[in-house]
Amino acid sequence: MAKRSKKYLESSKNVDPVARYTFEEAVDIVLRGAYANFNESVDVAVRLGVDPRKADQMVRGSVVLPHGTGREIRILAFAKGEKHKEAEEAGADFVGAEDMVEKIEKGWLEFDKAVATPDMMSTVGKLGRILGPRGLMPNAKVGTVTFEIGKAIKELKAGKIEFRVEKTGVIHSALGKVSFGPEKILENLRVFMDALVRHKPASSKGTYFRGIALSSTMGPGVKVDPAQMRLFM
Repeated sequence: MAKRSKKYLESSKNVDPVARYTFEEAVDIVLRGAYANFNESVDVAVRLGVDPRKADQMVRGSVVLPHGTGREIRILAFAKGEKHKEAEEAGADFVGAEDMVEKIEKGWLEFDKAVATPDMMSTVGKLGRILGPRGLMPNAKVGTVTFEIGKAIKELKAGKIEFRVEKTGVIHSALGKVSFGPEKILENLRVFMDALVRHKPASSKGTYFRGIALSSTMGPGVKVDPAQMRLFM
């Protein structure tokens, strides 16, 4: 077992390991327990009652958090002609076509998100083995392959996040920074949880929300009672 720091152990004293808190209580505990000398992220982990091995139970999508994540993201846009100009005007940090594909093939990866127009995907598809494992490949299912490239870029800059259930049935997401305070974190959390509800597979039976936990970057996890969903939403 990894040795915990004194600050972590001190923060853990605020958390009852067997308790299941309300969302409001959990957010309060997480924010009060943050101790790092930097602005920690606040994250949520949700264990769903789905089997990701079955295609019809894959939970994947995107949602715009009302207050963003507090993180500045660098966006690469694959576009040509008028769409190149549209991407630049929307705030893309890098815009290009075959030149960007060649640059990435040589090892350049100085961006956080990538978007593309559909006509570029036959070219961008060559990067699947590079961008796919890193979660950087544009994908129509989450709105990053679209002719409305300006809108997609603005949404990403405004706080749009992607989510996808892991093999273990867990989804992780950032909710913002400790400095946001409880109200903004709770608003982001409510929008995120609503997105998970809307993406519930029709084939998923039984309890959908099996476990929910909140934490800061360096702090302990705080478990939420899944039954609180009905009151929280």
